Amino acid sequence: MKINELPPEEVYLKLNSSKTGLTDKEVKNRYEIYGLNQIEEVKKKSIILKFLANLYQLLALLLWAASILAFLSGTPQLGFAIIAVIIINAIFSFWQEYKAEKALEALKKILPSRAKVIRNGLETEILSAELVPGDVLVLEEGDNISADSRLVEANQMKIDSSTLTGESRPVRKVSSQAKKSEEDNLIGTPNIIFAGTSVAAGSGKALVFATGKDTEFNQIASLTQEISQDVSPLKEELSRITRIIAFIAVLLGIILFTVNLWVVQLPLQIAFIFAIGLTVANVPEGLLPTVTLALAASVQKMARKNALIKRLSSVETLGSTNIICTDKTGTLTRNEMTVRKVWLPWEIIDVTGAGYSPEGKFLHRGNPIDHHEIRELNLLMRSATFCNDSKLVEPGTMGGKWNILGDPTEAALLVAARKSGFIWEEQVALKPRIMELPFDSQRKSMISIHHDTGKQVAYVKGAPKKIINLSNTISVDGTVVSLSSEEKNKIIAKHDDLAASGLRILAMAYRDLPEDYDNYSAQAVERDLTFLGMVAMQDPPRPEVKPAVEDCHQAGIRIIMITGDYGLTAKAIAEEVGIVGKGPCKIIKGKDLNQMDDEKLKEVLISGENVIFARAVPEHKMRIASILENMDEIVAMTGDGVNDAPALRKADIGVAMGITGTDVAKEAADMILTDDNFATIVEAIKEGRTIYENIRKFITYIFAHETAEIVPFMMMVLFRIPLPITVMQILAIDLGTDTVPALALGVGPAESDVMNRPPRPRKERLLNFGVIFRGYIFLGVIEATLVMSGFFWVLMSSGWNWGEQIALNNPTYLKATSVVFAGIVLAQMGNLLGCQTNRTSVMEVGIFKNKWILPGILFSVAVLLIIIYLPPLQGLFGTAALGITEWLYLLSFVPIMFLADELRKYFLRKKALSK
Repeated sequence: MKINELPPEEVYLKLNSSKTGLTDKEVKNRYEIYGLNQIEEVKKKSIILKFLANLYQLLALLLWAASILAFLSGTPQLGFAIIAVIIINAIFSFWQEYKAEKALEALKKILPSRAKVIRNGLETEILSAELVPGDVLVLEEGDNISADSRLVEANQMKIDSSTLTGESRPVRKVSSQAKKSEEDNLIGTPNIIFAGTSVAAGSGKALVFATGKDTEFNQIASLTQEISQDVSPLKEELSRITRIIAFIAVLLGIILFTVNLWVVQLPLQIAFIFAIGLTVANVPEGLLPTVTLALAASVQKMARKNALIKRLSSVETLGSTNIICTDKTGTLTRNEMTVRKVWLPWEIIDVTGAGYSPEGKFLHRGNPIDHHEIRELNLLMRSATFCNDSKLVEPGTMGGKWNILGDPTEAALLVAARKSGFIWEEQVALKPRIMELPFDSQRKSMISIHHDTGKQVAYVKGAPKKIINLSNTISVDGTVVSLSSEEKNKIIAKHDDLAASGLRILAMAYRDLPEDYDNYSAQAVERDLTFLGMVAMQDPPRPEVKPAVEDCHQAGIRIIMITGDYGLTAKAIAEEVGIVGKGPCKIIKGKDLNQMDDEKLKEVLISGENVIFARAVPEHKMRIASILENMDEIVAMTGDGVNDAPALRKADIGVAMGITGTDVAKEAADMILTDDNFATIVEAIKEGRTIYENIRKFITYIFAHETAEIVPFMMMVLFRIPLPITVMQILAIDLGTDTVPALALGVGPAESDVMNRPPRPRKERLLNFGVIFRGYIFLGVIEATLVMSGFFWVLMSSGWNWGEQIALNNPTYLKATSVVFAGIVLAQMGNLLGCQTNRTSVMEVGIFKNKWILPGILFSVAVLLIIIYLPPLQGLFGTAALGITEWLYLLSFVPIMFLADELRKYFLRKKALSK
């Protein structure tokens, strides 16, 4: 019989497994037979093809054209030199892109896919790749399914099979055997679940029968692995810059060629060479690979700070983020739930102890509780532990301290039960579970139905106000009595007092059902409840959140709390961490939000007043994200549940929790927090701002020497002087002395005021007027003036007169061009030091705080000295050895360039203070 046609108990026999799972020995044997549970990777684009792609991108095509013109003009040495430049640049670009790709692949391994299984009779968590046929999978809402499996238990389970079937709506699944069929295809069978799908609702257990290449999902692997990535706004912007630069380079080359040929009346060959030189001088060969490496380095840096960025394009978006929509539990707080108080009719009991250790006591007014309270407490703890899917793990199993598997809130209830002396394992054995109705964000409750003597009992756990309203009786001293409206109001008032102190509260209740009851819908079960009491838990704020919130306020970033918690609890935490002040704060409940139209909600969001969305559901997050997007805001949205996925996709930056987040949420997100910490989001935004600024810094640095390379050609045409710099010297600067320093600027640290300024507007160009003015005009003109002064100084000190022609092999001419070449390199060192900041003084930050600056300088100096003094290279690059006088003159360029930019920044800061 087919596996789907067998009853659950026979499925274990067919796969040689059992309810206690496989043993370690069985796992090892099956692993040798079936191998890793991984899909077969589609053959990717070969390394050779990736390398060759760098030989025909736009700037490379421009250089190929220049090399062809060099050959046509009778200067093959120049043609070969340009071809060498193309190949070197291709190698450099390929290597940088390869490193960036490998860096992203390494990041994916930091948070590998995991699965919960039963092995050796114990529930444990393993890598999904380690699953073998016969493993017993334990599934909950939000879990990704990593192998084809047959369900043996299913509690209200729905599966999202859209990746496999294209069906957008979750499909109900059951564990019962299917009817016999001649159809071999198992897709669509109600008791079979497949790798690549996910649990949309409910819980259950399943037996793995196919892994890796044997799964259905492997058949469509090529489709999932060959999806092309969208071009990011930054890449589009860089492509635009590249096209503009290429157009300018060609236009200037044509103009120079025309003027030299018809106005200056130079020979055709010389006119060609000069035009090629000016074209090459305008090509920033290292721009694109430097940007790629800078982004990859930024992503790796964020990973070290617990933020995993799934796409390079997300880095730039982070820098523009101006609103963070955050949850409360686990993000702003530690997610270390500890039961602090228990409300039993009609008194408060204090609970001592902390963490997941069961060391602690229940005290009533400082004294141990009496037997009446113990009886009531046992009833409440039965509901708290029966309505529970978490596990307590004793020391030694998962380290040297008590640990948990599952939801921290449910685990806190188990810890409290252990402290009270309630042994739930024995109770569950006596009163086994019949059915579970899992927690639902709309219902805000969970139901667990159990066998009891001559009856069934439904135990309910959930939001206090809901449970109170559904209850018409209450258990007092072991006696069930009527619960009046006045008494309900008193309980709600006590609940509000506890919530206002920042405690998270759950209520417990139960209902006796007939032995033959079979209507297991939530609507039918959740009525006529007997109220048992409330449990108040403390989840203290993370200490690092308050400074991070202050940074957000300083940086012009608004924080909106969207939580499923009670409004007063959320407000208390928001006040403690500084999201809202002690003044008025608008708390909008989920039901009130449902009654608001979009215009009214937009008014609330645009007002800028303190607002908290409480008792919110994932659909509310989606709606808020959509409205903020329509307002042209750039939003980072946190989420951890399966239903949060649409909101995470809708937001500009979807942020999933790495610890508590479901697999579905992690897949939908752009960024995953490995520590679930709000402060990490702020660090990522800071890094996003920094990388954008760094890209502008090295563009400025590159543009400065472009001007210094173009001006000599313009002066040659306008003033009939010898050409001050050769094409080979330009290539030596562009792909030699300037490469490592440009990379150093790309990976520099943040400026001190990076979080003291408002977010960058969404439509602001990378190449704006400020960048062009600082690079091409301000720094570029100063640098060009300095190097041209050195050129004329050498010529005139040797007796050269204005308008006089000079041979290209004349020692004086060689020394003069060497001064221009060395002058640009040394001036760029001053620019390198100054371009480390855009507004702040470098002296304030530290000249060598960026550890790559000094290696960049040493690299430039080494290349410069080799080209100036090594005889074989002197002939190739047209250089001559310089004396101490020339070097002393050139060394003055470093402080001049540095101090000029420091002066510019000083006036910028002064202007900002005067506003």
